[in-house]
Amino acid sequence: MYGSLDISTSGMIASRTWLTAISANLANRNSINEDGTPYRARLVQFASGNPDALSPAGREGGVHVSSIIESDAPFNMRFDPGDPRAIKSGPNTGYVLESNVNPVIEQINAVQASRAYEANLAAAEATKTMFAQALRLIA
Repeated sequence: MYGSLDISTSGMIASRTWLTAISANLANRNSINEDGTPYRARLVQFASGNPDALSPAGREGGVHVSSIIESDAPFNMRFDPGDPRAIKSGPNTGYVLESNVNPVIEQINAVQASRAYEANLAAAEATKTMFAQALRLIA
């Protein structure tokens, strides 16, 4: 009976996790890790179904975050030979490695994640309205 609410709720939780990763990417795009390497963008990967609940037909509907991984995209490079972090030798001499976070892509992803959240919220509200109407008809 509550399967459709579970599906909408799982979508909202997944969208919230995605927005959290996007926020972390934007906040840390100018950060340096302890080992001296730039921050790598985090990517959220989704999978269908609820891993914690099994129905007789298999996994229930919905979505969950299967993993959060670091992007394997190459670091951005900025030419600044005066920077103490600049590469000292080789073909990239004078370049400084910077994070691979692209703020434009992150903002586009944030819009997509917030719209997915809103769509799941609207579906949950519609489901609640249908349940309430069904209960009124029964009573």
